[in-house]
Amino acid sequence: MIELKKPELLSPAGNFESLKAAILAGCDAVYLGGKLFGARAFSNNFSNEELVEAIKYAHLYGVKVYVTVNILIYEHEVDKFMEYIDFLYKNNVDALIVQDIGMMDLIRKTYPLLELHASTQMHIHNLNGVKLIENLGLKRAVLARESSIDLIKEIRQNTNIELEVFIHGALCISYSGQCLFSSLIGNRSGNRGSCAGSCRQKYDLLINNKKVNNEQYLLSAKDLCSLENIGKLIDIGVDSLKIEGRMKSPSYVYLVTKIYRQAIDSYIENKQVKIDLNELNDLKKIFNREYTKGFLFNEKDIVNSYRPNHLGIEIGKVIKSQNNYADIFLTDDLNINDGIRFIDDDIGFTVTSLFKNKKRIEHAKKGDIVSIYYKGKISKTKVVKTTDYLLNKKIEDILKNKRKIKIKGLLEAYLNKPLKLTITDGNNEVIVTGNIVEKSITSPISYERIKEQLNKLGNTIYIFNELDIKGDNDIFIAIKELNDLRNKAMNLLNEKRLYQYKYTKEKYTIELPNFKKEKNYNILIYNLKQYHKIKNNNYKYIYMEQDLFNKIDDKRKVLKLSRVLEHHSNYNQKLLVGELGSLIYKDILTDFSFNVTNSYAVAFLHNLGVFQVTLSYELTDTQIKSLIDAYHERYNKHPNLELVIYGKLEAMISKYNINQKYKVNKSILLDRFNNKYSIIIKDNLMHIYDYKKRNYQDKDKYFKMGINNLRYNLDDEE
Repeated sequence: MIELKKPELLSPAGNFESLKAAILAGCDAVYLGGKLFGARAFSNNFSNEELVEAIKYAHLYGVKVYVTVNILIYEHEVDKFMEYIDFLYKNNVDALIVQDIGMMDLIRKTYPLLELHASTQMHIHNLNGVKLIENLGLKRAVLARESSIDLIKEIRQNTNIELEVFIHGALCISYSGQCLFSSLIGNRSGNRGSCAGSCRQKYDLLINNKKVNNEQYLLSAKDLCSLENIGKLIDIGVDSLKIEGRMKSPSYVYLVTKIYRQAIDSYIENKQVKIDLNELNDLKKIFNREYTKGFLFNEKDIVNSYRPNHLGIEIGKVIKSQNNYADIFLTDDLNINDGIRFIDDDIGFTVTSLFKNKKRIEHAKKGDIVSIYYKGKISKTKVVKTTDYLLNKKIEDILKNKRKIKIKGLLEAYLNKPLKLTITDGNNEVIVTGNIVEKSITSPISYERIKEQLNKLGNTIYIFNELDIKGDNDIFIAIKELNDLRNKAMNLLNEKRLYQYKYTKEKYTIELPNFKKEKNYNILIYNLKQYHKIKNNNYKYIYMEQDLFNKIDDKRKVLKLSRVLEHHSNYNQKLLVGELGSLIYKDILTDFSFNVTNSYAVAFLHNLGVFQVTLSYELTDTQIKSLIDAYHERYNKHPNLELVIYGKLEAMISKYNINQKYKVNKSILLDRFNNKYSIIIKDNLMHIYDYKKRNYQDKDKYFKMGINNLRYNLDDEE
């Protein structure tokens, strides 16, 4: 039988307490962010001083630390960004998780020995995308959460790079790195770590101007849970299994890590996934939005349109409500200080008083009918527990402990030879020696007494799994000497476990073409009627998708490929491409979805042969000018850039297809401010467009900045 490779279990750490919780529960690695440049701006995150301590703490336990620098970087931030990278490298970070393609190129060339992981924000979702970053020297690809197990298996069989897959936690409804919803609506960019969770808000769905939905959280995804299928991911050779949750509590991090640790270990040992249903139920009490197997295991129903936040577990039903009291029939236990929610009324609070048969109680059991004081009338609704006080207290007590590293020890105490203590953790060995062992005159020390003293490891992370003593009888060893020997050995073992990476820094260089300055207009069209309207205008390029491309004979036409392509076809014409895997093609221009926000990203694409680079929708005029000026100054060459100046911008692309439920191709999403977002399905992918149009009037301003190409995006308008 082929021996299975045990994958890394990667846990989230939003703060130091969560880091300790993840390590105590048995993770192999943690991912965390500093105060700067991470995709969870509203997590507590780590100060620089805390990062140094976190790395040391984790490394003592043999746990790797990956730091997130997975946002887009603007030109004025690059120097500060690289100072931060240098700081992390010098302080022994195991890897950096990156999104920005320009910064990825800058880091890999400046620090060639520093391990880089391509973030899921980099939108890698096909074999060619993985091969590209593998060829660039990155160590790991964090695959898009939409990747199916069959696609992951195909990628695994055709690449050697490490593959990381999300297995549990919150899902984005959009492909990560491809969502501008929060940015366009509220000026809070998900690509900058400030997502406002626009997909978790209330919406109505309009078809032919008629509301068709009952529940309102139409884009709010359930939580991913891969527990029962974890063996399938192990079988196909996934290298790292990642739990989401840097915004979650230490209790959540501990419990979810522990559950998956047990599942992975049990499958490796006997090909069966061990699931403790009580612990899984406890996890639901701490946080869940209902569970889905996700696109990972080909489940299409990934949305919980009922509620966008923590659902807890059902514990009963209101059977009567009067005189400011709600009578509840319990289907599970309930305690004082538990948090509950009356679901239909959307009312939640902490239980501070509980009555049974008009008597005050502290604890009620399944089958009891209890009364809870609430000022107001409650409908006959389902009751859920959202906080379990006793469970939280139990986990808090557990978290006071430390994970222990098992060590083996051998003390050699032979007469007239130096006392010698050898300790190993399985990988590292330390040997310390003491004074010459003397014969005891009056009170020889027993082996039991020696063991007792050596076992006093106090606040260290170690525990003896084996401790042997060899030597002569009737010997004298001072207790102080045993203490000194033990402490010296522990310190040496700590030093060996705190490994240090080699620091290497090189000069960033890149070969680039020089483009001439031009003033061109390009246009994106979707139908023949639009083409006949614009065909006599002086456009350099006319972008169109495959169906329209086949109907038009025009030398200016450029085939627009989707920004989601799980597999690539052969093309021999000029292409507008939207994702990294499509950089395999020769005659290409890149679309807005490459998220280009700095001059290094432009240079990276031009170096790979990209003829024209479209800038990110998220750049301001000031940032555009700064980017171009920096490009000129650093490379002494001119880039060939495009800026979209007109059209409804694409806010989101999703594998989830809400229109399929209603068997239509087009619909309208209506938000609480009566803004209307068009939903169009193309190739079974849901595209949502911003309700407002971009319409930049001062075109000469952009040409003067150094933009060569201005683009108009048409949708279904005339």
